[in-house]
Amino acid sequence: MSDGRLHLVAHVGGRGILFDASEVDSVVDLPAVVPAPGAPATIRGLAALRSRVATVIETHRVLGLPCGGGEQGGGTRGVVTMIDGHLYAVAVDTLEDVAELAVCPAPAGMALEGGWAAVCGVAEGDDETLMMLDLRRLVELAGD
Repeated sequence: MSDGRLHLVAHVGGRGILFDASEVDSVVDLPAVVPAPGAPATIRGLAALRSRVATVIETHRVLGLPCGGGEQGGGTRGVVTMIDGHLYAVAVDTLEDVAELAVCPAPAGMALEGGWAAVCGVAEGDDETLMMLDLRRLVELAGD
């Protein structure tokens, strides 16, 4: 069953996550990142993407998950999005596919603390439950 919307399937710290494909500008291999002094640990730093500066979100830290093992700290791939005129790259360990999936609201009573407050739904993938993340909310939580 599908709701007709496309979703980007990725993994962070061994967990399957989804992003609404309409909110994704592009996906990239993350280039070298320059640390941003005074930024929280959830912000890896700044990177040049398509001649623009992007803030790189350390997604595993926002979600409280183990590091994916990339040489820069977290994931080496990035889900790029534009929010309020600012470019962000959300670091992920792997990018799997774009698929039509039926996304349901998160079950009542599901504990969504910390970065998991960005979960806006769940879907069943191949052999795993995928958590749908709201990119805007994830970026907000990274800055807190």
